[in-house]
Amino acid sequence: MSAKAYPKNASAYPQISSPKRGPLVVFLTGALLFVLFISTSSVSDASAAVKVAKEHANGPGISRPKLTALLPDVRYPFRQAAHEPPVQRNSTSGEAKWYSDWKWMNPFSSTITLDEHRSVLPPPAARPPIYTFYNTENEKTEEVRAAESKLLLTWRRAWWAQGFKPVILGRAEAMKNPLYETLQVKELTPALEAELMRWLAWGHMGSGVLANWLLLPMGAYDDHLLSYLRRGQYPRLTRYENLGSGLYSGDQPSIQAAIAIVLQSRKLTGAKSILEATSDPDMFAVDPKPSDLAFYDPGSLTALYKPITDALLTNQAQGLTLLLSLISSHLHTNFLNNYPSGFAVLSPHGSQSAVIFSQALAIAHSLNTCTESPVPRSCPPNMPACTPCSPLKINYPRSKSNDTTLFNIGTIPHPYTLAVLLAQRPDITVKYIRRDTERDRWLQIVTRDTLGTKLGGTNRIVSLKEEVAGETSAARGIWMTAEQNLQWRDLEWHFGFELPRADVSVQDVAASGTNVQMKMFTSSMKPQAPTEEALVQQKDIFAKAKQAISKAGKAGDKVDMKEVVEAWNLADTEAWRFVRAYEARGKMEWTSWEEEERKFIGGDDEEERGEGWGRWFDRA
Repeated sequence: MSAKAYPKNASAYPQISSPKRGPLVVFLTGALLFVLFISTSSVSDASAAVKVAKEHANGPGISRPKLTALLPDVRYPFRQAAHEPPVQRNSTSGEAKWYSDWKWMNPFSSTITLDEHRSVLPPPAARPPIYTFYNTENEKTEEVRAAESKLLLTWRRAWWAQGFKPVILGRAEAMKNPLYETLQVKELTPALEAELMRWLAWGHMGSGVLANWLLLPMGAYDDHLLSYLRRGQYPRLTRYENLGSGLYSGDQPSIQAAIAIVLQSRKLTGAKSILEATSDPDMFAVDPKPSDLAFYDPGSLTALYKPITDALLTNQAQGLTLLLSLISSHLHTNFLNNYPSGFAVLSPHGSQSAVIFSQALAIAHSLNTCTESPVPRSCPPNMPACTPCSPLKINYPRSKSNDTTLFNIGTIPHPYTLAVLLAQRPDITVKYIRRDTERDRWLQIVTRDTLGTKLGGTNRIVSLKEEVAGETSAARGIWMTAEQNLQWRDLEWHFGFELPRADVSVQDVAASGTNVQMKMFTSSMKPQAPTEEALVQQKDIFAKAKQAISKAGKAGDKVDMKEVVEAWNLADTEAWRFVRAYEARGKMEWTSWEEEERKFIGGDDEEERGEGWGRWFDRA
């Protein structure tokens, strides 16, 4: 076969025309740029420091319109606009804002609230009511009434700290009970009539716990009986061995039925208590004597605290005052016995930021000062083998631990406060923040012992939130922000007893008590204690930092370094806002409850309240 002839200069293979790639290249390039724009824009919070730095470079005095507020968000052209969750009632206190939701363990609250300044907190635990009865119509001297009022305040404070809502009832509640008229036609002994008045008032209020105001919680927060009573579910009318009429629990139908049975009993005449008058042996469920409650009844006082009994027989008012001191010292002793390893005052940066945890140190010193007792080295009646009060060790760990025998006192500074203190100057710059500081350095150090060194801020903030507000861990410590000024009254309602002030006070630490601070540091931090000159310098920088934080957002077009530092430390900022909101909500819960109770028993003025009422309110 002869070879096929091709024209001169022609290829031996057929030519294939190449497609036009220009439009395809343009399309792919545009798509890639669009994806890069979307991904970089979604981390706008993390790049806020860069944005502010560019604005600073262009000059702080130049004003430019913010076009993002006028134009639609082109980053998400197909995303539907989202509403912010409705603002909950009573969810703001000062600068602190919160939103109660079961999603509180989410690392960053803004993903839930769509508001970077509102923290998501766990829903507040329901406080079941615990009632006591106080009769103001009995004839007593003014001194006796005043002493009893202080004991009632101590009772309320102790039960509030254990998660209950203590309510003092009187004759007015008893008269609202439908069975009150039946009681009036009965011939009763004074003791039984007083006991039935307690029950009538309790039955009017409904389900709950009825306690004598000399019965106080004297155990750990998670002890069995206290945990059971906090659930608020009482399926049977229950009394407790060896407590007599000191404690009952039950629901309203069972309470009303028991009162009716007693009022119809044939044993009513001559009976001195409900137990003597009842004819139904199955009316009560009887539980063993609780180990976490202390009852200062006449029998216990006579057997264990003879000086108190002698004083009550000679001068009742003086005896009640001594009893108050005894109970306060026992509540303090019980607290110290729950934490035998002492106190952990978190100090992640040591003496470099000593002024930050000076309030925490004041609290530790106060808790470590034994309360005076009329019966020295005595134990509560339910804890005969306790360790009498003695000072414990104050530790200064850089990181928190899981040791349940330590009581943690944690202070978290705003990232800006920490930045200026560690820089040892108040005039930090964007360049310093971005080049010379690590992200979330407070949280990194505080969680290092429990989480190691490889995790990022997202995981660490979840751990800290659990430590601050978890159901079991919250009772093992107290957390605060460095910028808040603590009050003794708030602390006493947190711990459940009056704190010894000694020579250290929160007010001194928060104000200008340099000498007091130095005494605390040198007595327990040697040789790591700061020098007096360093402490004075820190206090000056700290005061300027607090002022800068309070004025944040009011700098106009100038660089707001607070926002720069917050953008660089997202996890530290989230932790600071969470602790601030959690503390503010707890205080609001207590103050709201106090004001609600005042509606029933009068206000602060003597003319506004009835005789004997209102004195057990804390008006420090």
